[in-house]
Amino acid sequence: MATLDNWQKSSYSGGGEGNACVELAASPTAIHLRESDTPTTELTTTPTPLTHLLQAIRTGTFPQHP
Repeated sequence: MATLDNWQKSSYSGGGEGNACVELAASPTAIHLRESDTPTTELTTTPTPLTHLLQAIRTGTFPQHP
């Protein structure tokens, strides 16, 4: 796993030290997400699936599964 140094906190994290938050970083081929409490665990995706996830969160339109 490459070391990324451009992590950005979510604007909803409160801005203070020690706040649990989501952080994102971009590399040439992917977008990386991590929880500030566990920075060594990363989720890697590309822009299209992340865009769909964020759109579903904003609109509350997650697919329903039986």
